[in-house]
Amino acid sequence: MKNSNELGKSAEDYLESMLILKEKNGYVRSVDISELLGVTKPSVSNAMKRLREEGYIEMNRSGFITVTEKGLEIANKIYTRHKKLTDYFIALGVDPEVAEDDACKIEHDISDQTFEALCNCLEHCKTCSSPKKVKKS
Repeated sequence: MKNSNELGKSAEDYLESMLILKEKNGYVRSVDISELLGVTKPSVSNAMKRLREEGYIEMNRSGFITVTEKGLEIANKIYTRHKKLTDYFIALGVDPEVAEDDACKIEHDISDQTFEALCNCLEHCKTCSSPKKVKKS
């Protein structure tokens, strides 16, 4: 079953990166997206063209990018999922770097229902005693 958002993982990653860069730097440029995501500038250019055409971003003549309300809705959703999934995996005893990588893979495909259940479980875990570390086999 497809996620309700048909935008695609790559486009969601671009929108999420723009949100992160805006919070960090106060502005967003293609070169910064390229560096953050580790992709080529032509790849970013192609993605920006598509996102602009679909109304997710606007770009001024100086090359600064603004995420539209439509884009922010998706960026916030993905970023929130990423943070909460990372927290959940760390609470389970997963190494933070692995938790971060796994959250990035899952954030795009997990259903709203499953994500909500994980959030509820994480909140429950926070009220319980410290989680036990999962033994590596």
